[in-house]
Amino acid sequence: MCLVYFQFINNNKGELLMKQLIRTSLLTLPLLFSAGLTAQEATDYEPPRTASGKPDFQGNWTNASITTLQRHPRYDYLVIAPEDLEEVTAQHPQNVRQATDDNLADRELGELLDGSDLAMGRGYNAFWIDPGSRFGRVRGEYRTSWIIDPPDGRIPYSEQGEQLRQQTRETWINNDGPEGRSLGERCLIGFGSTGGPPMLNVLYNNNYTFVQTDDYLMILVEMNQDARIIPIDGEHRPAEWQRWLGDSIAWWEDDTLVVETRHVHPQQGRRNTVNLSDEGVVTERFTRYSDEQILYEFTVEDPVYYSQPWHGELSFNTTGDRVFEYACHEGNYGLPGILAGARYEEAAQDGN
Repeated sequence: MCLVYFQFINNNKGELLMKQLIRTSLLTLPLLFSAGLTAQEATDYEPPRTASGKPDFQGNWTNASITTLQRHPRYDYLVIAPEDLEEVTAQHPQNVRQATDDNLADRELGELLDGSDLAMGRGYNAFWIDPGSRFGRVRGEYRTSWIIDPPDGRIPYSEQGEQLRQQTRETWINNDGPEGRSLGERCLIGFGSTGGPPMLNVLYNNNYTFVQTDDYLMILVEMNQDARIIPIDGEHRPAEWQRWLGDSIAWWEDDTLVVETRHVHPQQGRRNTVNLSDEGVVTERFTRYSDEQILYEFTVEDPVYYSQPWHGELSFNTTGDRVFEYACHEGNYGLPGILAGARYEEAAQDGN
């Protein structure tokens, strides 16, 4: 279930304006004090350790951020210069939307239909989303994309990969049954690759709980309550055991936990943010970077979808927030409603 926020908005325009000014100030003020590295982010950082001496990843973490997997064309650089950070952050479309759209929460529902001037084509207004308000800080730098290689920050699809993606879109659009809807709408896994691999941020529910033993790392994903149970020093299961979120195993390389994932479920591989074929392999690396961050690196290799391996990195940040239950569509009533609406439109077009 999406986190529900309660907000009392006075219709007085002066108070609304003050609210927006305060919000904008709160968004940008922390940036003035956090552009540099902390002492704990030095190369000699010593992470907390488990009883057996391994770095301890346990706790609640978040990757909420306005940084995205691929670099938007508005940015021709990876790292935001410290002197530009406040301005670039304030001008980001998400922060502009957050500062100007929340006051629509008290309007009549009919005024917020898709395509209306007020909704500006949105399915719902900013009141209901929680993507974060700051660019992601990785290795002490604020980044415009998680992808760092290729240097343009874009996924290097092959010609075959583009064709496969187009075929999937056409099948999805033309399918009349529930199988044609997205995996998130069907409540099978979270949307946008939140559970991975790789694990990416989305519009809301960007929290994770890490639980660690000598033999396993378990990652509970707030989005859709997905859970990754990763054996350490284990072996891959047979390729025929195609699983949601794939078949992951892990091993230690000094103080870094390396996770290799193969055999992602074909429906996920075709439809997810990161496409993977039967030949796809994702390698993730978890390293405690400071008391506040886990450095998370990932490399995607798939000769079917991509013209080259590509690499990205982001940070998981400590959070005091709880990981809430994600009751998908309140029992998934949403999917029957979506399909019923489609049947109604078809009947209307046939004149019935």
